[in-house]
Amino acid sequence: MTNRYHFLTRWRVAATPAEVYDILSQPLDYPRWWPSVYLAVREIAPSRVLLHTKGWLPYSLTWEAVTTDKGPPNLLAIRALGDFEGRGIWSIVQDGEFADITFDWKLSANKPLLRCLSFALRPAFEANHRWAMEQGLQSLELELARGRAGTVEQMNSIAPAPGPHVFPMQQVVAGAALSIALIASMA
Repeated sequence: MTNRYHFLTRWRVAATPAEVYDILSQPLDYPRWWPSVYLAVREIAPSRVLLHTKGWLPYSLTWEAVTTDKGPPNLLAIRALGDFEGRGIWSIVQDGEFADITFDWKLSANKPLLRCLSFALRPAFEANHRWAMEQGLQSLELELARGRAGTVEQMNSIAPAPGPHVFPMQQVVAGAALSIALIASMA
């Protein structure tokens, strides 16, 4: 199926697995430290959250994440339901002064826009995911720095995490026109 995706993201940060795990295992905090992607998260049951997310493309996604496995500080696994369906596994390994983080994300895109247009816009959807994960790395590094700040002054000197990308209307119109042209050319 063309709406299936497999993303393997690797991050390397100056941290311990415990520091990284403590951040990644608290999804209710994602909108605060990773606001470019996580617009809202709310708990709907123990180990189950409803997420509203977006990348740089002009659409958002609503999905649930159910924690299926916890192995602090090295493993965190989720099952996704909703606009996404699949599983994600965070693996965190110590390498000297660094934590090597891998996110293995296998999913099917169920949102009608993604499901129907994956055949034509797959490269854009994949680039959107890469952008989101690049934002995550930058935001994680800032969150780690905030957690290590010794004073309020030090904490306040740390730059805020980047916020969500907002498309100007002319980019939305141009993107829609390009999408229609691509679909028409494939017919």
